[in-house]
Amino acid sequence: MTGFGLNNLPYGVFSTPGGAPRVGVRFGDQVLDLAATLDDSTFAAPSLNPFMAQGRARWTEVREQITGILSGGRRAVLHPLADVRLHMPFEVADYVDFYASEEHATNLGRMFRPDSAPLLPNWKHLPVGYHGRSGTVVPSGTGIVRPTGQRKPPGQESPDFGPSRRLDVEVEVGFVVGTPSALGEPVPTGAFADHVFGVCLVNDWSARDIQAWEYVPLGPFLGKSFATSLSPWIVPLDALAEARVRTPTQDPRPLPYLVEDDPWGLDLSLALALNGTTVSRPPYASMYWSPAQMLAHLTANGASLRTGDLYASGTVSGPSPDQRGSFIELTWSGQEPLKLPDGSTRTFLEDGDEVTISGSWGDVSLGEVTGRILPARR
Repeated sequence: MTGFGLNNLPYGVFSTPGGAPRVGVRFGDQVLDLAATLDDSTFAAPSLNPFMAQGRARWTEVREQITGILSGGRRAVLHPLADVRLHMPFEVADYVDFYASEEHATNLGRMFRPDSAPLLPNWKHLPVGYHGRSGTVVPSGTGIVRPTGQRKPPGQESPDFGPSRRLDVEVEVGFVVGTPSALGEPVPTGAFADHVFGVCLVNDWSARDIQAWEYVPLGPFLGKSFATSLSPWIVPLDALAEARVRTPTQDPRPLPYLVEDDPWGLDLSLALALNGTTVSRPPYASMYWSPAQMLAHLTANGASLRTGDLYASGTVSGPSPDQRGSFIELTWSGQEPLKLPDGSTRTFLEDGDEVTISGSWGDVSLGEVTGRILPARR
């Protein structure tokens, strides 16, 4: 039961051979078929969206039902995990990516603006973010085709066009919105748990050379939008209640709409592995901005939430070199190659490389998100 016992019970979507996708809950190395066990057609849907839209009271009720069934030996329809296929757990409505790690933002600032302050003036006043592309959020295990685009290396007079030479990963934590909000009505930090259904792992793949040429003045575009990978299990907030911690000291004090009376920092342990070798262990507890603050800022202008909205933390990086959540940091923009056990080195990803991000708090596992790099399609 390690990682997937009664105190976890994450939700996903699965199918048996010849069967239609439907909602399940992971329990150890088995998947509980909710539609069959609870006799509820809500869970016969091929995504979590109908269930998530029912809101916090219903989420709590179903979790209590599941816990009672599994702990009391009552009738449960269970399938071996090895015998099922996992699918995208929910339909992504909108996708927003933040930039909430002070260490990550500082590292990139030092690389790209060595003669200036590493953090831009707005960074400690608001959670910086951008809108991503929901249509290219893909389930764990999906092959990632090397993106092609414009590149302009330093010293090159004009841009050229071709496959990215600086393909990277970003270790991130994602937050899945269940309950929508009305257009024009901001969501306060204290309402975070009323709207967010659960937590997952995200790999926001990044083509650093494409990104570097395109991002001024409007920010990330083709260097990010080609693929974002998502873990198959959505861990409900209730499973992480004891993982809550305060965010690091925020100085200057945030504006009132970003102040948290009940902090939602999370003490999650993450790991980044390349071809089976762990190369980094980023700590989520060090993130400067909490997910409740991100949600409050996302809706501060009156932008509405929809069931299935996904927002991610941005790269999780800690203060030490072995806690950096991207290859651009781990290799310091390619200047300090990583040495792997087989004697090979990496600066950025090569075709055939497989990346796995995993995460946990205590004995609650967030599972894994995995992707393998495929050659560019010309």
